[in-house]
Amino acid sequence: MLRVIFLSLLLITAADDPCEQPTPQEMADKVGVKLPPSPWHVANIWWDFEMPTDDFTSLEMDVTIDRDVPEKYNLYVSPCGIAKINGLQFYGGLQTNINGWADKESRTRVHRGLGAIFSRWSADKKTKIGLEHVRVAADDCLMESAGYEGEFASVRRPYVWKKGKYTWSITKGDTIDHKDARATWFTCRVKEHATGTTTDIGSLLFEGEKFQFWNRHSAFVEVYSTSKIPRSNIPLVNITFGWPRLNDKPAAVKKASAYYPDPTKGSPGSPDCANVKAVGDACVVEVGPIFKRDEAQRRHPLLIEKQSP
Repeated sequence: MLRVIFLSLLLITAADDPCEQPTPQEMADKVGVKLPPSPWHVANIWWDFEMPTDDFTSLEMDVTIDRDVPEKYNLYVSPCGIAKINGLQFYGGLQTNINGWADKESRTRVHRGLGAIFSRWSADKKTKIGLEHVRVAADDCLMESAGYEGEFASVRRPYVWKKGKYTWSITKGDTIDHKDARATWFTCRVKEHATGTTTDIGSLLFEGEKFQFWNRHSAFVEVYSTSKIPRSNIPLVNITFGWPRLNDKPAAVKKASAYYPDPTKGSPGSPDCANVKAVGDACVVEVGPIFKRDEAQRRHPLLIEKQSP
């Protein structure tokens, strides 16, 4: 009878938190490794393209999460890990705990749980980029302009994502006069495939009128830190990234590869707790317990099935 009750309690706990694992410290101690400083990019994916994309108008990335991830974790699922247009760097994705400023006058950090983000840096990452580069999609959006990761501007919006498939995208919008030159708004959106609903997250202003997307793309999965949750546990979760699409067409991918930061190098190191594998034309990141990685596998190819551009 006691065994039945114990098993029932385990099932209830798993149902409440399908991502639960021991703490990072407990897992690190078990395998005899030292935890590096956070944040942790637990896995990085790179796609190398045949060539840059001229007259860039849109980027779309499909991402599928295999279970609900509670807000008690700091998980960043970034289908756009690093991207550049005309040399200007940006990134974005889905987070369990977005935070930022409530308006352009506030400098008080607020936390709004599950959400989506879109951020860009100044050209040299040293010149301040202000909130005039941010256009919100709704009153609940957050924003920030700061320099603790290089000078950047960002828009974030609460968005209750869960188990399922989504498309994170940016699309070229209107071009305006800005500081005696031309600049163009790009709008971030997230589509939920289960309902077909598309939600605007917000827009960022980029210097220029015509844009070229560089000849590569990246995605990552990160366990990050916030003042709300300084030390997050690592969730048990599988995340699938689809084939990059540029200007509404599959990108001409030359090769794809995975990289896991060295945990012995400190920041930006990561405990080894994830593996990436190719499944058809997609890349699947499996996040789980901490282990000791074969150093020969810290970088490895991903043999994804080719798509025609």
